Amino acid sequence: MYTDMSEASLQTHRSTQTEPHDFDAFWAETLAAAERHPLAVTAMKVTDAPGSAALTTLDVYDVTFTGFGGQAISAWLRVPAGTTEPLPAIVQFHGYGRGRGQAFENLLWASAGYAHFDMDVRGQGSGGTTGVTPDNDGGAGTGPQVPGFMTRGIEAPGSYYYRRLYTDAVRAVAAARALDLVDEARVAVMGTSQGGGIALAVAGLVPGLAALVARVPFLCDFPRASVITDAMPYREIAQYLAVHRLSVATVYETLSYFDGVNFAKRATAPAVFTAGLMDAICPPSTVFGAFHSYAGPKDVTVWQYNGHEGGAWEDDALALRAFAAHLN
Repeated sequence: MYTDMSEASLQTHRSTQTEPHDFDAFWAETLAAAERHPLAVTAMKVTDAPGSAALTTLDVYDVTFTGFGGQAISAWLRVPAGTTEPLPAIVQFHGYGRGRGQAFENLLWASAGYAHFDMDVRGQGSGGTTGVTPDNDGGAGTGPQVPGFMTRGIEAPGSYYYRRLYTDAVRAVAAARALDLVDEARVAVMGTSQGGGIALAVAGLVPGLAALVARVPFLCDFPRASVITDAMPYREIAQYLAVHRLSVATVYETLSYFDGVNFAKRATAPAVFTAGLMDAICPPSTVFGAFHSYAGPKDVTVWQYNGHEGGAWEDDALALRAFAAHLN
């Protein structure tokens, strides 16, 4: 059922999220610190992973690169079998709790003729698809685990979990562009839910992207999301503040550095958004808060009778049309 605004009201809704005065400086300093570590991209063709030998139409490479704090981040690169020349590329980020999965999963984008760079999610990879990348937070890392992550280090922007994850994602685009099988001038970013929010952040931080596809994006309009839905993962913020009652202003200040609304103002790549009117996990008004703030060419598709699954295969079709228009 509908629990948020009507479709007509969404057209005029605007987010009230505020922007920190040092937002740009914070991210410039964060990314400059990451760039002091060599990108150190490696790509090894997969021949012995479970199921990989059966992929006769695709080649899969096990990729590593250096993310936040010099930590090694894993990814897959999937390309049509026998590829030797650079291809337009799609860099994909995953939903909450998920990881890069297995070499033989997630084959659509490479099957459509693209180089598909599939980034693992630090510390996640235990909710639907597996992951192998730990979250090294200045010391001993924590391996893949079950959510949540929303309040990890939330006491300050510098310690917040998503500072590390967003930095990994920016570096993933650089790593993809560095690969011989990728045309560095034709790179798009995409994701669903958390992945859509990460892709939106990357679009606001990385120049020269060819396209953005953000399907039912998470991590948008935190002040509204944290009070209009009782569904996880936004519920984690409410649970934290129900105990840490005096930290509301501190938490909101931290989250403002990671809000898709603020990244949207800086993004210029042609963008496709989707939203489900019955989505309690990422309420449509939070998606529209980011959409209306988006600075580049944009379009949004609203699914009237869908929740967090959005358009499912219809969203795949939308993405394929967007990539055909902007990558080819």
